[in-house]
Amino acid sequence: MYIAVMTATNTEVVRRFLKYVKIHTTSKDGVDKFPSTDQQFDLAKLLVQEIQDMGFDQVQLTENCVVIATIPSNLSTELAEKIPVVCLNAHMDTSNGAPGENVNPEIITFTGEPIILSKNPELTISMEEIPDLKRFLNKKLIVTDGTTLLGADDKAGIAEIMTTLSHLATHPEIKHGELKIVFTPDEEVGKGADSVDIKEIGAEFAYTIDGGKMGGLEIENFNAARGRITVTGYNVHPGSAFGKMKNSLRLLADLIELFPADQAPETTKEYEAYYHPMFAKGTIDESSISFILRNFDEKDLDNQITHLRDGVQRLQQKYPDFPIKAEFKKSYRNMKIILDQYPKVIEIAEEAIKRADLEIFKEPIRGGTDGARFSFDGMPTPNIFTGGYNFHSKKEFIPIVAMEKAVEVIINIVQIIVEKYQ
Repeated sequence: MYIAVMTATNTEVVRRFLKYVKIHTTSKDGVDKFPSTDQQFDLAKLLVQEIQDMGFDQVQLTENCVVIATIPSNLSTELAEKIPVVCLNAHMDTSNGAPGENVNPEIITFTGEPIILSKNPELTISMEEIPDLKRFLNKKLIVTDGTTLLGADDKAGIAEIMTTLSHLATHPEIKHGELKIVFTPDEEVGKGADSVDIKEIGAEFAYTIDGGKMGGLEIENFNAARGRITVTGYNVHPGSAFGKMKNSLRLLADLIELFPADQAPETTKEYEAYYHPMFAKGTIDESSISFILRNFDEKDLDNQITHLRDGVQRLQQKYPDFPIKAEFKKSYRNMKIILDQYPKVIEIAEEAIKRADLEIFKEPIRGGTDGARFSFDGMPTPNIFTGGYNFHSKKEFIPIVAMEKAVEVIINIVQIIVEKYQ
């Protein structure tokens, strides 16, 4: 029997979200440890305690900062054996693309006028920028004060999953099979799935709660690679540098030219690929550019890597006195290859969104997701919306109704699974 979700979850999902975003969990790129920042443990430990407080005692925190919990089935033994174990997952870290400490969220009512952020009035959010805002006229939004990101990516997903667990704990009439809950660190630096053993999780399939706008269902994502180009120079006192100094900083402009400006994140959309130089640093002795590459076609991603390798070789010939090294590492692959083989997993999500009286939006993820890694490791994992916008930005925001609907969709999913497999 399907049971509609009541509005008792509304206040709770907001309360949890506002608590979680106050915890600093920014991850750090280029760090050879798990997690990349120790403060991610602060949120992980809180989540473990909260899950235990709900009455679920099968929960652990691994040494690599992964929270893993088991929510037992509340079905009869005979029926429980028919229902697949399903995982719900989200990530705890936030992007280092904007400050993630001292987050001060504010709740406003959207009137249709541009939103002016209280501590950074030069930043505004408008329907011209985000036409989808018209769906939330006279609705409450959670916004930043303009000095930090909000953390909806992906603390909204965590709040929505945790609210779901709380609701299941207090509403045993909602029937569900065994659930696995996984909260990962370091997703934003491409390592979220590195510390997760899919066999240990033991789920047949999963749903990542890490998508964007309300009603969104994502089943395809970029193939991804990251890398660094490093130039080695030689420093000597400038007063005696004639014929000796090799200033690596002078090559940075040439390196930037290797990244086509018409194939950048800010100049592409939908299924278009991009090259994205993200960080540059340097001294006379050594300068480098760190970058990511994104492409929905895996072979074309290889062509992007070849383009940069060839460009580096040309620069090496042009500047023979400066050793230039290029490093590349592939990370995510397009999960559509896997998910196309599991239509029932997609159908469950579609039905859950429809039962929440929402229009389904299927859009490609112009980025990566833990679900892509999980899918290729043997646990098909599409992405469900959280409701947020402008992720990784000081203009990040999330409508409260979207969070409430996400909780409703997750609860619908666990009920539909019982219906389809009993």
